[in-house]
Amino acid sequence: MAPMVLRLMPLAPKFSWKNMAVIESWLPPTREHWELITYLWQFFPLFTVIQWLVDFYPQGKTSIPSRFNVPGKIAWAIMESPGFVCLLYCMLTIPSTQGIEKLPAANWLMAALFSIHYVYRALISPLFLNPSMSPIHPFVLLSALSFQVINGTCIGGYLAGYGPSTQQDWAGTTIRTQVGLLIFSAGFIGNMYHDDELREIRRAAARNQKRKAESQGEKGKKGKVDKVYEVPQNGLFRFVLYPHFFCEWIEWCGFWVIGGLGCVPARIFVINEIATMTPRALNGKRWYIRRFGKEKIGSKKAVIPGLL
Repeated sequence: MAPMVLRLMPLAPKFSWKNMAVIESWLPPTREHWELITYLWQFFPLFTVIQWLVDFYPQGKTSIPSRFNVPGKIAWAIMESPGFVCLLYCMLTIPSTQGIEKLPAANWLMAALFSIHYVYRALISPLFLNPSMSPIHPFVLLSALSFQVINGTCIGGYLAGYGPSTQQDWAGTTIRTQVGLLIFSAGFIGNMYHDDELREIRRAAARNQKRKAESQGEKGKKGKVDKVYEVPQNGLFRFVLYPHFFCEWIEWCGFWVIGGLGCVPARIFVINEIATMTPRALNGKRWYIRRFGKEKIGSKKAVIPGLL
């Protein structure tokens, strides 16, 4: 009788995020590639010059009919989600390549703030809170998606180990962090408040539409909410037409304060946001004036109270 031979199955290799590269050496980026991406990203405002020259921005109030348009809610979720996904992906993959066993709590705090904002902005707001959204042109979708991927990679690489990587790197920053948190929170709350003021216009239209249908004997009939535009008056809307933009800038300034003046990706993010959102606000103001007239808009500024 032949001797029995036991064959041991090899153990499955231990899972490691290090082996989960989407684009080798680029996503997640090596330090050299991250530095290159971050350096080039600071020149993004140059590409926004075209926004100052042309009113073409097929989204929201200025959406245009096109056979290629994507439903607003779906497009918004797709184009705004990659930022926090890329950031978290970098934080899960890069540390092991740098010999970092545990990232500082402050790094995760900044990652959490960034993710909270974009979970609200990319998922909760469009998919669960907004009564309706205008269709979005693929040009806007792809542009915003690219912005998010690059921005999330820059900030994610910084927080994942290419920036501060030990608790000692954050020594003596308690007060700065607290001040930054207060600024960020104020901006975030203001952003959500003014977003909801805009939603209330649509909700009020839906209620009026429902009452009208019921008065005509169409109780229970559901239909698409008609597009209704008004000039909001509550909160900072008394002074500007795009206070949610302004509050978002305050939010990211607070984020930069937490990271410190040396947090280059946070600084670039603030500048890039202002560079691309300012011409949109000015374009939006021109839209409001065309629709409602100068008398209705009055002395309201576009985005910064009393200035712009």
